[in-house]
Amino acid sequence: MQPNSENPASEESGSAAGFVVRPTADSHFAWIRTRLSADSTLMGWMRLATTLIGFGFTIVQFFDRLESMSNVKPALAPQLPRYLGLALIFSGVFGLLIAIWQYIWFVNYLHSEEFSRLVIKPALPINRPALTIAVALALIGATAFVSVIFRLS
Repeated sequence: MQPNSENPASEESGSAAGFVVRPTADSHFAWIRTRLSADSTLMGWMRLATTLIGFGFTIVQFFDRLESMSNVKPALAPQLPRYLGLALIFSGVFGLLIAIWQYIWFVNYLHSEEFSRLVIKPALPINRPALTIAVALALIGATAFVSVIFRLS
């Protein structure tokens, strides 16, 4: 049985890679778009994490200040805003850590040997500024979490 000349994918259907990529400008730019979409996804997670961490910390601070004001009725559950704030901060940090792990895995896959032997991958160094900011944000969120847990009253 001879390969179908009309269907180029059938020529290499048994290849180890599992897919056929022709080294053209389209496939080169598709690789770059995929790489940039990984950065965009991580930045989306960073926006969500920043919102969750900031809102959680704000809830804790607001209700702490509210308790210290005069002429304010005491709360029925005074620790509930603190627990809600901690849950929001934890959700932001945990989600960001998962996003960082997924980003590292995916970018390493895109820069793996499977794509290196193809002509489509650019021979540029791997710069990851979004990853640097994401790690810094995770550390800031962890610091906020710890500061809320071990606050001195």
